Amino acid sequence: MTLKAISKTCASLGKAGLIALAAMLALATSPASAQTTGIPTSNNPLGIPEDFTIFGSENPNDRSATAVVNGYVITGTDIDQRVALVTNASEAEVSEEELQRLRAQVFSNLIDETLKIQAAAAQELPAERAQVEQTYEQLAAQNFGQNPERMDEYLLSIGSSPNALKRQIEGELAWENLLRRNITPFINVSAEEVNEVLRRLEESRGTEEFRLGEIYMNATVENRPAVIENMRRIMQQLEQGGSFIAYARQFSEATTAVVGGDTGFLRLETLPPIMADAVRQMEAGQLVGPLEIPGGFTIIYLIDKRQVLMADPRDSLLNLIQMSISFPPDMSEADANARIDEFGTFVQSLRSCSDANNSRSTLDVTVVQNEGIQARQLPEALQNILLNLQVGQSTPPFGSPADGVRVLMLCGREVPEDAGAPTFQSVMSQIEEERINKRAQRYLRDLRNDAFIEYN
Repeated sequence: MTLKAISKTCASLGKAGLIALAAMLALATSPASAQTTGIPTSNNPLGIPEDFTIFGSENPNDRSATAVVNGYVITGTDIDQRVALVTNASEAEVSEEELQRLRAQVFSNLIDETLKIQAAAAQELPAERAQVEQTYEQLAAQNFGQNPERMDEYLLSIGSSPNALKRQIEGELAWENLLRRNITPFINVSAEEVNEVLRRLEESRGTEEFRLGEIYMNATVENRPAVIENMRRIMQQLEQGGSFIAYARQFSEATTAVVGGDTGFLRLETLPPIMADAVRQMEAGQLVGPLEIPGGFTIIYLIDKRQVLMADPRDSLLNLIQMSISFPPDMSEADANARIDEFGTFVQSLRSCSDANNSRSTLDVTVVQNEGIQARQLPEALQNILLNLQVGQSTPPFGSPADGVRVLMLCGREVPEDAGAPTFQSVMSQIEEERINKRAQRYLRDLRNDAFIEYN
């Protein structure tokens, strides 16, 4: 008899039947010389031998988190593969306790994802397989140079799988289809509302606006303590080097989750007061949270800030020449430093970008032309250097012998005269997005309430 069959049998037996079944199991699994120890007695009514081995976890509450959601089975493997997407994006080692918490949260996310896919299919709005594959290939192109096979290999190497990521993509696309059909058409924004926002923007010219990353979780009176604890643990992982984008995609319940939590640029007036107060005191790259806001809790990350309707030097488009040298793996530190010094002296001797282009054969230098690079796309330390250079001047050498050492020469700079006011349509889209987000949260809550979920 299999364990599964035994468990079903136990559910239908009375006390006497359980005692008899325990005796049968003991006889079936005990050595021949000790068979009598499995016989029930007054001192041992279940006939359990004194010498036995526990197979699996000794904690009865530590169970494999699986479920059947309206007939669809979520397995432990599904959870493991999705957890791997999060943990591998973290620079810090994830503790066993944190791993269990991640599994619980990912399990909840997989249930929501399944409900979204099922709801879309029921309304004949499924994510098309071709669209899922196209999105997957786009991710491969961004990260692996248009080579999906390399991403396949990478996902398998970290304990995940291509199917796990494609399932997540399918859930996101299905949800977009549902919102487009059931919510977006019923969101109304009047011209008066948009014009009022534009008027306030003009009055705010020169004040700061902020680009944030957000991880938001809904909270009710019942689950508030659990949500706070989850958010605190996420915050701890982020502070230890976890990927904000990865955590936002897996855990955030805001619509910005699909873009890694990126809100775009916002003015403080559009934020809840507690968020606005926190952001006002933050510097780029700083994390704050969890903060309690209407409806739940949020963790915020300040990506960037700028002045409203004012030109920002970091929006300048730069034409650059990148010169780089590489080092043999066995080169000594002294020889590498000497080569870097020689490279630096050579760069200082260059007088123009044409000199740099003609130097490809010198010192075995690799020369690459980069045009139309926005200054803010570069690391902050390089932004400050390049924005203070004159055309024809170069940065100091930077990098390492392991990764190569580079120099950037400025060959042209196009400085924006004015940031320009946002358009009527862009403001309307932002207001619509905020309202869609609130309706979407209620919609998902209704899907959960109507679902039949059987936990194993």
